[in-house]
Amino acid sequence: MKKHLTPTEAAALIPDGAVVTVSSSSGLGCPDFMLKAIGERFDATGHPRDITTLHPIAAGDMSGIKGVDHIAKKGLLKRIIGGSYPSGPSSSEPPLIWQMITNNEIPAYNIPSGILFDIHREAAAKRPGVLTKIGIDTFVDPERQGCAMNGLASEHPVVKRVRFEGDDWLFFPSIVPEVAIIRATTADERGNLTYEHEGAYLGGLDQALAARNNGGIVIAQVKRITKEGSLKPHDVRVPGMLVDYVIVDPEQKQTTQTQYDPAISGEIFRPLDSFSVPEFNVQKVIARRVAQELQAGSCVNLGFGISANVPRILLEEGLHGAVTWVIEQGAVGGVPLLDFAFGCASNTDAYMPSPYQFTYFQGAGFDASLLSFLEIGKDGSVNVSKLSFRPHVTAGAGGFVDITARARKIVFSGMFNAGAKLSIAYGALLIEKEGKLKKLVNEVEHVTFSGRRAIEQGQDITYVTERCVMKLTPDGVVLTEIAPGVDLQAHILDQSEFPLIVAPGLKVMDAALFRETNIGLSLPEKKARTLEGSFHG
Repeated sequence: MKKHLTPTEAAALIPDGAVVTVSSSSGLGCPDFMLKAIGERFDATGHPRDITTLHPIAAGDMSGIKGVDHIAKKGLLKRIIGGSYPSGPSSSEPPLIWQMITNNEIPAYNIPSGILFDIHREAAAKRPGVLTKIGIDTFVDPERQGCAMNGLASEHPVVKRVRFEGDDWLFFPSIVPEVAIIRATTADERGNLTYEHEGAYLGGLDQALAARNNGGIVIAQVKRITKEGSLKPHDVRVPGMLVDYVIVDPEQKQTTQTQYDPAISGEIFRPLDSFSVPEFNVQKVIARRVAQELQAGSCVNLGFGISANVPRILLEEGLHGAVTWVIEQGAVGGVPLLDFAFGCASNTDAYMPSPYQFTYFQGAGFDASLLSFLEIGKDGSVNVSKLSFRPHVTAGAGGFVDITARARKIVFSGMFNAGAKLSIAYGALLIEKEGKLKKLVNEVEHVTFSGRRAIEQGQDITYVTERCVMKLTPDGVVLTEIAPGVDLQAHILDQSEFPLIVAPGLKVMDAALFRETNIGLSLPEKKARTLEGSFHG
């Protein structure tokens, strides 16, 4: 059987009405050449029509890798189910897929990335679906939006609330893909795939199994083809028995705006002094205060935004290696990268396949998570997944719901409100002009994290902003620290839609956070792991 095809030949194999699963993480590992070929075939022939696509993590970005936008065409795409979607600045034109979603042209769903990987695993084993508590009391729950992103999706639910063994669960029926499109670096003549230039394995193996076990086909995009028998067996991540066809794109980018960097794929280690540290500003103050929440010897998940700078704070303070960082794309340890390369890391200890990383997150195997917020609600809930007035600014939930559902400790970080003019002087915060948009609101637009459920589970929840630190308690959101130079009433209490509880022993944040020199950070040691007092969630 001929495995090596042109992209045009491979695109012709996708039938009308097919369910197609795509392995990608924005620009990282995106099979862009293959997606482009599908779009071009539709433009030329009108086929394939009415396909459904599954994206555990977004395919494409807004910075040169079109990804899903190649196939965001009326008549081609019938339905889309994604853990996340391409996102970017509000000033940019929304991606075509976002235009289709917001115009209610196709049903669109935002299923958390980990659950979507679980759905693939269940489909591969021909089990009925995923029974989970991940997402209860969030937008995932059918008692809220049930993952629906628009009106058409609301008419066709993808999740149910069910009773099982006397308890409430969410049930996601299996979705069987007929085509899997995955990406690797090298294929041999038998279709064995290696990932030596990739920044993550992502979920290609699980997606291939889901399609292949159900009689479907697997198409792999690679950079090069090598002779049969030339790949080391331990290097093969997807065996050729699961790969039907291979297409070659010798120019495939490693990740967004990066053709190839061997440090991203772990082939070389960078000197620590080659990593930049954050410039001194308000965001750095927040990242420093977040760093004070950590313990040495802990394993900490990291999200996009201000919290992504926390590893650089530890680096600057001489504490690199005190914490092991884990990110949803699969990197373990090292130094997580920033901006366009977020989702990648250099100097890593290991790369986990994304589905297994999400199993680790869903079961709360890690110690803490550092994440961002767009809004905080009166009940402590957090929204990061929806802003109606500029939807493409957020990528959707991604792995946020999987990560936060049972996490023992979460530190959310962000600016107290939007649009404030701020400066720092003499170890204090100066608020020169107040922001126009409040972020502490009575009710968040989208519940990505449920404060109510966090209280039920006894999770430790902290919110760090430039002007204060808050904690979630059964009584509500409690103000525990205030920045030097900030007026409690005018700058905090009056800027929240809901009444904050002021702790009797309200503290002033460490003035060292607001000075350019290092803060002399030291981290207490994490207690040795024992079986007593385990958090089961």
